[in-house]
Amino acid sequence: MAEIKVEAIVTGKVWKIEKQAGERVEAGEPIMILESMKMEIPVLAECTGKLVEIKVKENEPVAEGQVLAVVEV
Repeated sequence: MAEIKVEAIVTGKVWKIEKQAGERVEAGEPIMILESMKMEIPVLAECTGKLVEIKVKENEPVAEGQVLAVVEV
């Protein structure tokens, strides 16, 4: 099985986590929402699979390019 790392596309903070580890995700489905400059930016699953790990918590600051979650294909 391949693992796909889901990265932050902007610097900001984790506003809300929509999915939990162990859940199935569909390509394009939001995993979490980041807040950056008072804008809500969804972090979408790049592929369909099982969300095996969430590497951040709500309200945690994140940097652009930081790995936020791992999806197993």
